Amino acid sequence: MRTVYCLNNISKKGTELLPSDYALADSAEGAAGILVRSADMHETAFDPELRAIARAGAGVNNIPLERAAEEGIVVFNTPGANANAVKELVLCALLLGSRGIVEGAQWCRDNAADPAIAKSAEKAKKAFAGQEIMGKKLGVVGLGAIGAEVANAAIGLGMEVYGFDPYVSVGAAWRLNSDVHYAEQLGDLMAVCDYITIHVPAMESTKKMVGAEMLAKVKPGCIVLNFSRDTLVDNEAMAAALADGRVRRYVTDFATPEVMAMENAIVLPHLGASTEEAEDNCAVMAVQELVDYLDNGNIRHSVNYPDCDMGVVPEGLRRIAVLHGNTPGALMRITQVFGNAGVNIENVTNKAKGQSAYTLIDVDAGNPGHPDDAIDQLKAIEGVRRVRIVR
Repeated sequence: MRTVYCLNNISKKGTELLPSDYALADSAEGAAGILVRSADMHETAFDPELRAIARAGAGVNNIPLERAAEEGIVVFNTPGANANAVKELVLCALLLGSRGIVEGAQWCRDNAADPAIAKSAEKAKKAFAGQEIMGKKLGVVGLGAIGAEVANAAIGLGMEVYGFDPYVSVGAAWRLNSDVHYAEQLGDLMAVCDYITIHVPAMESTKKMVGAEMLAKVKPGCIVLNFSRDTLVDNEAMAAALADGRVRRYVTDFATPEVMAMENAIVLPHLGASTEEAEDNCAVMAVQELVDYLDNGNIRHSVNYPDCDMGVVPEGLRRIAVLHGNTPGALMRITQVFGNAGVNIENVTNKAKGQSAYTLIDVDAGNPGHPDDAIDQLKAIEGVRRVRIVR
């Protein structure tokens, strides 16, 4: 019986997919897998039995990825599972930033006791007039699952869309509407767009990417949307840009003391993926990734190990997974162990990602050279982090 621990509440649409030989654990002790949403795991000591962590969401800044990799723990996320939910909120934010909707609604609440509020509203509404988004230019920074959906939807709303992503994948490029203009430089996009929306992952290289230098290039009076991560925007620089009018509105999904002090900022309480559908989608995808890895050794959508898929373990074969550092000659040393043990390899796949590598090997389960005898030798190879007999 394999056990899985939910560090946060996870939609039952996902946990109900766990096979009959799985059980939900009351603690992480001895669990083969952990399902998590937003809980901070940086101070968490990993149990020796833990093999995988599946994040029901896209961002993984709450998980110590390098430490997990060094301990042979694969970390998954669920890219695209909440893309529609975030896309819809970004479209809402375009309108919130363009029209005096928030202020108008607040005026109505503030004047609720006025018996002549209908007549008063006719006089007051001119203060909340805004602009239409149709025909305006939208710059989408980051063309992954969410950015591509936002770009395509904005095209449908009659906007002229510019996209920037130096690392856009072939799949993402195919998903993009052909009417999206591709900007060669981020500064080029900033200079011409009336709206700018950010959809890049939070990494050291993207920290404060929207700072004083970049904001100096924006089209005066533009509106900036941030529904990705708070660390992508330099709050001090944004406050200055709002104060001098270079940025007319800043709409963000991340409430911090610095942002709350900004004038002309509309702040939401991290609602991007807060829909029943998104939570269900993320949970389902996370559970499917976790089970496929534990049952078959396959890796899909990992953020600290390479994707690797050899399908379901064939009848009559035994599968061994080796998680190791990405070092020259590692595959040769691994396969040599089986050769020395007289074990015939039926199939092997080796993939690498950054400093981490992954090798999956299928051998004949009835081979007289039992693969269990080779496990200790595999573990002794320099750079090998974890070895497990998948099935």
